[in-house]
Amino acid sequence: MADTPTRRTYLLAAIAADGRPVTTALAEQLMADSPWASTGRNTARKDLRGLARAGLLTATDTTGRRQYHLTSTTGEDGRP
Repeated sequence: MADTPTRRTYLLAAIAADGRPVTTALAEQLMADSPWASTGRNTARKDLRGLARAGLLTATDTTGRRQYHLTSTTGEDGRP
């Protein structure tokens, strides 16, 4: 049986592959071609917050919008 990634694992991999800060709207776009194509704004927002709580993403507020950045595993800040 093949290992099926969870929705959040898939989203995290898509964010890493995309390489830019992610907003809820971008997370929705990244999920459009996934097995969870019906993922809406609310689910994307919850997934981003969950990944941040797990320490995998760092949230910042820029011009009134929340953005998430990958948390570095090398000890360096992933933000520009």
